[in-house]
Amino acid sequence: MTALSDSSLPEPRRADFERWRRRSRLIRTLRIALPALIALIFAGLIGSVAWSTFNAQPRTARAGDEPIRLINPRFVGRDDKGRAFVLTADSAIRDRLDYSRVILRKPALVLDEGGPEQMRINGADGVFHEQNGKLELSNGVRIEDAKNSFNTAASLFDTKTGEVVGSGPIQGAGGLGEIRAESYGVYGKGETMVFKGGVKTRLETKK
Repeated sequence: MTALSDSSLPEPRRADFERWRRRSRLIRTLRIALPALIALIFAGLIGSVAWSTFNAQPRTARAGDEPIRLINPRFVGRDDKGRAFVLTADSAIRDRLDYSRVILRKPALVLDEGGPEQMRINGADGVFHEQNGKLELSNGVRIEDAKNSFNTAASLFDTKTGEVVGSGPIQGAGGLGEIRAESYGVYGKGETMVFKGGVKTRLETKK
């Protein structure tokens, strides 16, 4: 059997052969190019999703970020009993890792200012959580109202409910005399104080 070259084919057959050969080269090229193109498209989609996810995440603080500092800040509001409260401090700094957390220096809280149920709470340090409206005070906390005066290590005031609680030791003088306890709570509109844990009292006899 003798192999035929392109030149040995008749002119019509030679044209058909050339078209077939070009078509074969095109098919071979597409077999390589199409999978590569599909892979490139998938890679682009994955990269786009990853970029969008990264940009959607909350901004984290960087080492060079400067904290937001306020001098003599003043926060005002009302609890769910309608009593107004005023929170002041010597300074306030927003936490660089959590902007809803405000670190206070020498905070002082006045509840129902000028009213018959006025209560004042102050300490050396504090943290105000704007998200849930809770104020933490620590280091030399003092609680005072018209009838009571107490010193404690720490206190937590809920600006929404107006309640004050503490798990540290507390001591001071109330309407009936001196009181010491391991934990406490102030409820209602301040008319109810509950003491728990090793409560010791010294009642004063009114003459």
